[in-house]
Amino acid sequence: MRRKVIMLAGAAALMAGGALMWGADAQIERGPAALAAPAENFTPVERAACGPHWGRFCGPWHHRVCGRYHCWCAPC
Repeated sequence: MRRKVIMLAGAAALMAGGALMWGADAQIERGPAALAAPAENFTPVERAACGPHWGRFCGPWHHRVCGRYHCWCAPC
């Protein structure tokens, strides 16, 4: 009798969870078509570790390059 009650409670919990998830739909009105203006052409990528500052391992206008056996500072 106890097993049947546990199985019935588990089935009811699964059905209640499924009923709650039934109304979860994706929002299709947001996306590229909803943008007011097209994005400008730009590249947000900037060179890292190159510039007029001292890094952890290399001086200004250099960055660290590691090979198979050792590392060195290469110009940017």
